Amino acid sequence: MNYIFGPVSSRRLGQSLGVDPIPAKTCTWNCVYCQLGKTPSYKLERKEYVPTDELIKELKHTLDLHKPGDIDWITFVGSGEPTLHSKIGEMISRTKAMTSIPVAVITNGSLLYMPEVRKALSFADAVLPTLNAGNETLYKKINRPHTSLTFQHLIEGLKAFRKEFNGKLWIEVMLIKGMNDSAEALRELAAVLKTIQPDAVHLILPSRPPTESWVSVPDQDGIMRAQAILSGIAELVNPSESHFELHDPKNPVQEILSVLNRHPMMHSEMMQALKKLDKSNDDIEHVFLDLESSGQARQIEQHGVKFWVKSNH
Repeated sequence: MNYIFGPVSSRRLGQSLGVDPIPAKTCTWNCVYCQLGKTPSYKLERKEYVPTDELIKELKHTLDLHKPGDIDWITFVGSGEPTLHSKIGEMISRTKAMTSIPVAVITNGSLLYMPEVRKALSFADAVLPTLNAGNETLYKKINRPHTSLTFQHLIEGLKAFRKEFNGKLWIEVMLIKGMNDSAEALRELAAVLKTIQPDAVHLILPSRPPTESWVSVPDQDGIMRAQAILSGIAELVNPSESHFELHDPKNPVQEILSVLNRHPMMHSEMMQALKKLDKSNDDIEHVFLDLESSGQARQIEQHGVKFWVKSNH
């Protein structure tokens, strides 16, 4: 599969089938916490980065392989910023025409100030944009956007989309130690969130290996402070409540590499998934050896936890 991966199990979206309409690191931001590494060059042009017809054909084929109940959400989530694909609206509407499974879009929200982007995402059932800061300075430090994309653009886009969108608007906040976990930063963020009025706010922690090695999870005081100041607005999404499953016992390496193209994976998660395929310990060891020998994946350690990442991470 070139554009479809999963289903992946998550707390928020249940069994989520991933749809990736964007080549790796085709993005408007260069976030310090990104799990896919640095953005080599910013992209602002909206165009058909991958063939729409091929993606829809692959999606239909995947849906045909699954029985009802296997998939809870179809989630457009790029290896970069999915709204850069000029036909994402068509993709969403064609997806909804072929299935009753709800559609979500995970986006950084940087292009929502554009009416055509808001219209394209209006076909979705849920949209999950990002907001990590309550002011321009912190926005630039954390998300490192293209110079033409201002904090005002981001907030105006989110407000306009909230007014126009009939689906669920769930905003994601990445909490980073020493950056946006102070009382001042959190109060500014809370004030902005109240002006947007999303349906929910999800606090996320940088549990996977980030672009910048100094990025770390807030200590318990920082997390409790965020929950207190954002009380009634936000909920903490525990990363330990997410896991993934493998579905191809004959070729688990390629399936794992497909997921690694989108995000790093914990070694323990991979072990659990391989055991569910009834793989012996020797078989599992061979999978890990094949991953390394492929030259496309390697193992690293982050805060005492072993992860597998793309070799160019």
